[in-house]
Amino acid sequence: MVSLRCKMLVKAELEKMNIAYKNVDLGEAELEEPISDIQHDELKAALLKAGLELMDDKKAMLVEKIKNVIIEMVHYADELPETNFSDYLSEKLNHNYTYLSNLFSEVKGITIEHYIIIHKIEKVKELIIYDELNLTEIAYKLNYSSVAHLSNQFKKITGLTPSFFKKLKDKRRSTLEDM
Repeated sequence: MVSLRCKMLVKAELEKMNIAYKNVDLGEAELEEPISDIQHDELKAALLKAGLELMDDKKAMLVEKIKNVIIEMVHYADELPETNFSDYLSEKLNHNYTYLSNLFSEVKGITIEHYIIIHKIEKVKELIIYDELNLTEIAYKLNYSSVAHLSNQFKKITGLTPSFFKKLKDKRRSTLEDM
């Protein structure tokens, strides 16, 4: 579950099936009591129909939790944490960062750091498109050490400079207005 819509969908399915839950958060649902194998299979099928997957594998669940913490941190938090991401993830997930990092790399084929960078660049693109902040403000908001650092990472991930990306967005907008 990586969005509020997903949380609402899971809650609705649980309520439809009369399954009592304590909490539904991004990536996990805490139930009041264990459910039967039949309920489990029905819930799994209902969620799959909605495009969600019910996960039973502990390692896969932990990787999903890592992804969800990163997505929540980068896309939904007002400010990024002041601590390093490694400390933040370890604290949030109650696991040693080395273990989290090795598991994530093994399962996803990329490092946690690269996954964070990818999401930060997606956030940068979003902020450029909204056009409410300049690059200096975006760099500060996303804890980049400088605009140059942000620009270098942006170029590595997208192949474009932030200013060229912004020009593309502006050009696309003006083209639509000319129609």
